[in-house]
Amino acid sequence: MADAIDEYFEVALEIVKTAGNLIKEHVDGFASFDMKASDIDFVTEIDQKVEHTLISGLSKRFPDHKFIGEESVAGGANCILTDEPTWIIDPVDGTMNFVHGFPHSCISLGLTINKEAVAGIIYNPIVNQLFTAKKGKGAFLNGRQIHVSQVKELRNALLSYEAGTSRDPEKVQCVLDNFKMITSKGHGIRSLGSAALDMAMVALGGSDAYFEFGIHAWDIAAGDIIVREAGGVCIDPAGGPFDILSRRVLCASSMELAQELAKELHQYYPERD
Repeated sequence: MADAIDEYFEVALEIVKTAGNLIKEHVDGFASFDMKASDIDFVTEIDQKVEHTLISGLSKRFPDHKFIGEESVAGGANCILTDEPTWIIDPVDGTMNFVHGFPHSCISLGLTINKEAVAGIIYNPIVNQLFTAKKGKGAFLNGRQIHVSQVKELRNALLSYEAGTSRDPEKVQCVLDNFKMITSKGHGIRSLGSAALDMAMVALGGSDAYFEFGIHAWDIAAGDIIVREAGGVCIDPAGGPFDILSRRVLCASSMELAQELAKELHQYYPERD
């Protein structure tokens, strides 16, 4: 299995790097976009081109593999995760950033086998950050091995946190309640506008934990394996096991920090993928 994952990963990495050139061409922003689920949930033609590049390239090499892509699902494809090798794709995670020219957006590509993430690539071509991981082989930034921080207490934790794109009043209130909690009990808050890059920062040790309600499998599949291979944990924000289709995630440098944070969080349960 390890040899197969190595082969899948190497092919995927080259395609991701090629697709990254589509993003690099628009470092100053991309003014043309359409709205999806809300008036702040965007899609551009670059999202669609990147996803097409990834799916077409991978399917040519691995015709039996399955795909879950953000824009494919938005176009009506089913979001079904099986035990078969499945590539879970966010072609431009941080589209809002991309539209504005804020240089924190990335390609997020995760591979699951038997419903477990076994390889992940998060690539921000604008600032040349390439985060990678394979099961049992560690996590890396631009080829250098990375590790989570040693923080185990909320009072010492720098937390990555996002408001998301939902305008649902219950969700908005949850965001505000958790912001108030973190500012009173944590070390600080950072928001990059990209779930994948927030998870990558936990893997790097730059932040100590990240959580979000309302994200999707394609936002977090790559981040899951990268955080775990860097020595961190991914769980449900209420403290239970991580479920990639639940649209809920909490990752942290340690289980101690993850569980302490879970006990403090105001919870929100969106509809599953």
